[in-house]
Amino acid sequence: MSAAPRLRWAVQERTLGAAEDLDWAMGELAVFRAAAAEGRALDDLIRVYVPEPTVAFGQRDARLPGFEAAAAAARAHGFEPVVRRAGGRAAAYHHGCLVVDHLSQQEDAALTQQARFAEFADLFVRAFARMDVPASVGEIPGEYCPGEFSVQGPAPTYPVKLAGSAQRVVKGAFLFSTHVVVSDPAPLRAVLVDVYRELGLEMDPRTAGAAEDVRPGVSVPAFAAALREEYTAWAAAAGIEVVAEQLAVLGARTSG
Repeated sequence: MSAAPRLRWAVQERTLGAAEDLDWAMGELAVFRAAAAEGRALDDLIRVYVPEPTVAFGQRDARLPGFEAAAAAARAHGFEPVVRRAGGRAAAYHHGCLVVDHLSQQEDAALTQQARFAEFADLFVRAFARMDVPASVGEIPGEYCPGEFSVQGPAPTYPVKLAGSAQRVVKGAFLFSTHVVVSDPAPLRAVLVDVYRELGLEMDPRTAGAAEDVRPGVSVPAFAAALREEYTAWAAAAGIEVVAEQLAVLGARTSG
């Protein structure tokens, strides 16, 4: 009898660096792709970490005439510019954020991308609800890195983007990555305004907020705990057990 499926939950305690953290996820996706090609089953893996101050540009951003100036603007604000292989336009995150990478084998991963966006956006909305942060799914007019499945919250003056997701799909597997903005939105807003101006893209600064704009006092550890509770419920409904896993991350340095 085959073992019951598991979801491995891994908290990365130390950062590798802005670019290196992104590269780790892509390297792990290659492991999942290779296993799928060989017919070896891998349990789902979720990596959760607090990122270094980063502006993650999309592939299209890197081809714009203003990209170098935008990257310089990011550095001037203390954010490391990187170009990611999944996702749309530029997004910014820092120590008040959480990055969640979900890796999974799936034979028809390319055919189920839209359904996955919808499913996991709803999951993050439910995680926010566990902290009494009202949230919903939908693009905010003028938001940075716009997307149909953005998670937004009703801040007092204007809706703010609480989470955005991106996917990288390969044969037999996917990487679903979400960045969540929990606290300290002012530095994010400032860097995004300058970056988008240099890129020549429109953005409404009011959309760059955080969960603390919706419910003051929330914290990154509290959201991480709420997210694990919600993922555990999601997994249980599918007959999947959530187990803790220690990441073997070599050469990491302490965040901050």
